[in-house]
Amino acid sequence: MRRSIAVALLAVAGLAGCKPPPTDSAVARVSLLEPTGPSTPLASPDVTGALWASTENPLRLVYGVPGQPVLLSIECLEPDNPAARLRITRHVPADQGASALLALIGNGWIGRFPVEATDRGGRTVWQGEVPATQREWAALKPEREATVTVPGAGLVRLNPSPLPMALVTACRGSQLPPAPAPALVAPEALASIPAEAAPPR
Repeated sequence: MRRSIAVALLAVAGLAGCKPPPTDSAVARVSLLEPTGPSTPLASPDVTGALWASTENPLRLVYGVPGQPVLLSIECLEPDNPAARLRITRHVPADQGASALLALIGNGWIGRFPVEATDRGGRTVWQGEVPATQREWAALKPEREATVTVPGAGLVRLNPSPLPMALVTACRGSQLPPAPAPALVAPEALASIPAEAAPPR
C-alpha cells in the first residue's frame, strides 16, 4: 500500500515542478535558537513561493518555502483501513500541555481539528490526528487556496496543489466519507406547511 501511494504522489509531484522542498532539518536548526517557555502570539508567515513537497516517507507531505523551515505537514497513518487517519502538524512553538482547535478553511469547507502540544525531537509543536474519511479534508482541493490557523500561531495560506488531496484520497483507499446527514425540519416548520387541498369532486 505504501508503494502504491508513493507512486501516485510521485506522479502528481511531477506536475508540481522540481523546486527544492522545505526541510525538516531547517526546523531543527531554528529550534535550537528558540526560547523555551510560554509562546507569544506569532505573526502570519510570508508564504510567497511556498509549496507542497513529498518527503522520504511516501505517506507524508510538507508545506513551506523551499530551503526554509516547514510550516505545516500532513501524514497518513494506517492507510486504506477503517482506522486510516491524517496527522496534521503546525510547526510552530506550542505551550506544554496546551490544546486548541486548528481551523482548516478552503473551497467552501471549514474543518476544526483538535490539536495538542506535542514533543517532536525536543521541540513542542501543534499536532493532531483526524480520520481520513473526515469530509472537511475537501478544504485542500486544488481549485483554490486554503488557510490554516491555530490560536496564537498566525494564519498560513496554503497555495493550491494537487498533492494534499492525492494523499487524502490514497489514505482513505476504499474507505468513503460518511454521507451528509439529512436536513432536519423543526416541528413548528412542519405546522406552518399548508395541508394539501382535496381534489375537486
